[in-house]
Amino acid sequence: MADQKFVLAGVMGWPVAHSRSPVIHNHWIAQHGLRGAYVLLPVQPDHFEAAIRGLPALGFAGCNVTIPHKVNAMKMMDHVDPVAKAMGAINTIVVQADGALHGFNNDGFGYIQSLRDAQPDWRADAGPALVLGAGGAARAIVLSLLNEGAPEVRLVNRTREKAQALADEFGARVKVLDWAERNDAMAGVALLVNTTNQGMHGQPDLEVKLDALPATALVSDAIYIPLETSFLKTARERGHTTVNGLGMLLNQARPAFKAWFGVMPEITPALRQAIAATF
Repeated sequence: MADQKFVLAGVMGWPVAHSRSPVIHNHWIAQHGLRGAYVLLPVQPDHFEAAIRGLPALGFAGCNVTIPHKVNAMKMMDHVDPVAKAMGAINTIVVQADGALHGFNNDGFGYIQSLRDAQPDWRADAGPALVLGAGGAARAIVLSLLNEGAPEVRLVNRTREKAQALADEFGARVKVLDWAERNDAMAGVALLVNTTNQGMHGQPDLEVKLDALPATALVSDAIYIPLETSFLKTARERGHTTVNGLGMLLNQARPAFKAWFGVMPEITPALRQAIAATF
């Protein structure tokens, strides 16, 4: 396959050195014997538009977009996928044959798939979900749960206004509660999700009590550094199935890789091992 084109992709952010995406994509490139590379693209906000516009000229098949560029990038796309539009941010850019830029958001897909990987018979309509936090990750997760048929999403955030803004946009199935009500709000839920940064490396632990949480509830955390937050450890010790944020990261990468490299990759134990070695 000497004539096979060398395919370039990467992740654009500021800062971006901490990203695990190169480990994921370069693992798949090697696994499938492809000619290509996935690189870090540290781009300051004031150079962002020039960098995005330069992707076709540099021969990039596309790139991932991460903090702080995910919202801003939408304005520069020639086409934005409807799911990404509803999420209000993109995380994947695919350069078309004619140089046009198409924007997608695979975070919701990644999240839902990570739940199914942990619990193959998981269903969004099994009962209410409680989501802690109202930032970008919460937005992607809430929208995905609603699209999958969740009967109710209880949303709790330290600043109620931020949660209320999401509820106003997403409709009556989203119920906003005060941060002080977070523990009581667990009664009867089928899924509990932390999307705040509490429990992340260098941050204080998430302060919650799981006493009201049904024993059958699935418990998930969008954080993957560390792989097991104290929140997930407490839930696991109570007997809950737990899901960390690594599955979301790995799964959101799959459709992006397919769009750029033409192969839908799988998440193998070898890949999880390669990622674990970076912690």
